[in-house]
Amino acid sequence: MRIGVPSEIKPQEKRVGLTPESVAALISDGHEVIVQAGAGSGIGAEDKAYAAAGATIEVSRDNIFASSDMIVKVKEPQAEEIALLRSDQLLFTYLHLAPDRPQTEGLLASGCTAIAYETITDKNGALPLLRPMSQVAGRMAVHVAATTLQHTNGGQGLLIGGVPGVGPAKVLILGGGVSGRHAAQMAVGMGADVTVFDLNVATLEQLDIQFGASLKTQFSTRAALSAALKTADVVIGAVLVAGAKAPKLVTAHDLKTMKAGSVLVDIAIDQGGCFETSKATTHESPTYVVDDVVHYCVANMPGGVPKTSTYALNAATLPFARALANKGWRQACAEDQHLALGLNIHAGKIEHPEVAHAFPELPNSL
Repeated sequence: MRIGVPSEIKPQEKRVGLTPESVAALISDGHEVIVQAGAGSGIGAEDKAYAAAGATIEVSRDNIFASSDMIVKVKEPQAEEIALLRSDQLLFTYLHLAPDRPQTEGLLASGCTAIAYETITDKNGALPLLRPMSQVAGRMAVHVAATTLQHTNGGQGLLIGGVPGVGPAKVLILGGGVSGRHAAQMAVGMGADVTVFDLNVATLEQLDIQFGASLKTQFSTRAALSAALKTADVVIGAVLVAGAKAPKLVTAHDLKTMKAGSVLVDIAIDQGGCFETSKATTHESPTYVVDDVVHYCVANMPGGVPKTSTYALNAATLPFARALANKGWRQACAEDQHLALGLNIHAGKIEHPEVAHAFPELPNSL
């Protein structure tokens, strides 16, 4: 199989679909890999490293799309990339289709087969290809919250961990999954006053065992959350429904009850965001203010640390990429029901139930 790795073109996105080590593994399986010149420069992997691994270096993105059987990326294809996809082509990347109608319609029109990292599962029902980026985003969320709390960045001028004689920031984490746990670990480590909200009692019990008295847990109800928001300094949205739009947990009305200069960090923005006032931002312009509350809603947050993110992601994606290349997507999905759940689009139809639910009027095979 001929595998293409184009440079990412989303603003400030420096991750890359395959590392030189991953390229070497695929080439050892007998495949050809074409990497766009400069694609790995953001992670310190120069063209000579890819060439040494056996890749062909190609300057033209269009030529990569035109000559490849499978495209491996990190972020969802942008409109100009969708226009290059073919009906006999396999796309393997993050998609996050449920909140993104233009992308969904574009992929349907292309006729390509699109397998999404974020809906592949494991034997426990977890999301192994989403996990590494959730880990990065959870940890980053606390770092960016701490920075945004600074007065010079629009916050209330509060040190997240406090100092002797001055209390720490109150941090609410909505969702105790992978992102939430990693956010909690960072926030506790920085000395914040941390409370995690979740609907799953078992998750709250696990957090209680892991963190003990250094963290508070709260069963999530509308009344409990509304009360907590009034005194919160930071709210980190870390909720996830696989393949579906994120639920809106903080309303526009809630913002009017919050402290001026408090900070919202929406990790769920790729799935539409879990705050009613969320809108996607970029690393170049990461924040905006609504009712004196600072919103950080960068849609490719892990792209801010591309080297860490790319290597963590490749560790998870490479076995699936090899299966798809070695067996073809049909056989690979037939043999692995968990990989099969990654199939979102094929031959002009939606194949994933949550995406079909988001767009009931679009063609689907369900």
